[in-house]
Amino acid sequence: MTTKNTNQDGQLVASFYQFIDWQDYKTLKLELENLCEKKNILGTILLAPEGINGTISGEKESIESVINVLKKDSRMKNLEPKYSIAYGKTFYRMRVKLKKEIVSMGKDLTKPAKKTGTKIQARDWNQVLLDPDIIVIDTRNDYEISIGTFEGAIDPKTKSFREFPKWVETELKPLIDKKNEKKVAMFCTGGIRCEKASSYLLDSGFDEVLQLNGGILKYLEEINTDKSLWKGECFLFDERVSIQHGLIEGNYSMCHACRMPIDNNDKKSNHYIEGISCPNCFETHSEERKKRFAERQKQISLAKKRNEPHIGKKY
Repeated sequence: MTTKNTNQDGQLVASFYQFIDWQDYKTLKLELENLCEKKNILGTILLAPEGINGTISGEKESIESVINVLKKDSRMKNLEPKYSIAYGKTFYRMRVKLKKEIVSMGKDLTKPAKKTGTKIQARDWNQVLLDPDIIVIDTRNDYEISIGTFEGAIDPKTKSFREFPKWVETELKPLIDKKNEKKVAMFCTGGIRCEKASSYLLDSGFDEVLQLNGGILKYLEEINTDKSLWKGECFLFDERVSIQHGLIEGNYSMCHACRMPIDNNDKKSNHYIEGISCPNCFETHSEERKKRFAERQKQISLAKKRNEPHIGKKY
């Protein structure tokens, strides 16, 4: 296992997923909960009949112990975690959840463990982006895409991944027919959504489907900025909020009222009140909700003054 070394100021973050036929997925929950508690690991791991999906943070040796437990299952022996270093708190608790899907699409017949698109390595991804005969699709949500994406990629403008199948039927298939182009390439943050999306497209009659292996994170890790076709930052579903080339933490913060990414310009807005509202959500929350947010922010501020976490571990 090759990982980056942590230092006294940073902690290792490991993101991983694998689609497998896993009817006995529930049996691992208690073992992972106990191990993560013992090793002081924080994050989220999802277990489902279709596989595993997780992001965890902690000391290098602790992270390795979790990965080793997973790889003991022969179906996950080729698990390839993606590693980065985080400075500051990445997660506030540890959760191991049992789910119907490790990434929610709502299509029970889609089986990525049995069939997915052709994986394209990060070093070859620019060729895909520059090929005029390939339609490139960003399978992430609109708020993720708003802070960064690849040049020329199509934004489906979805609010959640469950909207993607409908977009395929109403927008992508007519576009394919109009352009008479059969080749489609997709990408997402770490690879899980585009892998499931590729399986769905193949089931829906698409002949040639490509996917960025390891997702945007792998591209930002391996491709130098002078050769990069990525624009902006990559949204993350943890306290880092965004990440840049070299997997360096980005410049965005998160509005804890709506969970949307915000930058310094957003914070200058009259609609921004820390923990209560931002330009994205100021008009959407009732006064009652804003009062609850204000009380929560008050408790967070008091906890900071006492040098205590507002949200403790939950195993």
